[in-house]
Amino acid sequence: MNRYRKTLFLLLALPPFLQAFAQEASQRQQHAALRETVAQFLSTQTAGLPGQASISVGAVDPRLNLAACPNPEAFFPPGSRAWGRTTVGVRCAAPTSWSIYVTATVRVQGDYVATAVPLAQGQSIGPKDVAKLKGELTALPAGVITDASQAIGRTLSISLPAGAPLRQDALRSQQAIQQGQTVRVTSSGPGFSVSSEARALTNANDGQVAQARTVSGHVVRGVARLGGIIEVNY
Repeated sequence: MNRYRKTLFLLLALPPFLQAFAQEASQRQQHAALRETVAQFLSTQTAGLPGQASISVGAVDPRLNLAACPNPEAFFPPGSRAWGRTTVGVRCAAPTSWSIYVTATVRVQGDYVATAVPLAQGQSIGPKDVAKLKGELTALPAGVITDASQAIGRTLSISLPAGAPLRQDALRSQQAIQQGQTVRVTSSGPGFSVSSEARALTNANDGQVAQARTVSGHVVRGVARLGGIIEVNY
């Protein structure tokens, strides 16, 4: 209340034309507050990323004359995400409805996996074939691997020179289940977990859906895992 009275006193002390200008300015949305809303939103969105994120928010169009909003809300338009150059929307519901879009750039510095030596197509990747490097992840190709365990033991679908970032799409999925193989079916749900043997009816790579026939003749479907395992969750 004291702050309000002080502001009112200052307004009344101004000449009439300055009073009108100051009152109009107080009813307009400050662009700096909108940029801060965007920065806070992106800070929250990047909290779980694998690395150190830095955020740069672009300028709000100076020609915009928006009504002041007590609670502006930031959001992602379809197709946008907290990665590289992006766009963030800011909207107001009351007392006046409006929405704008602000450009921003998210850079992420972190570790990624690269080839330590030249690797040929079809070659199985071993621990000495990869190296961990540090760089700007947002500037690297999409799907770059950040954990070496995701690459070791898998084979390459293309040849790569030394120092090349390893991407998920450059690796072949490992076959986990072969048709006719004896597999172990693990079934789990709230409060129970059981396992039994079965015969695989299909081939499946790690993570794909596989079918198997149990000893009792029932056909089950589940997710294939390395080691001849089919996971069935209820």
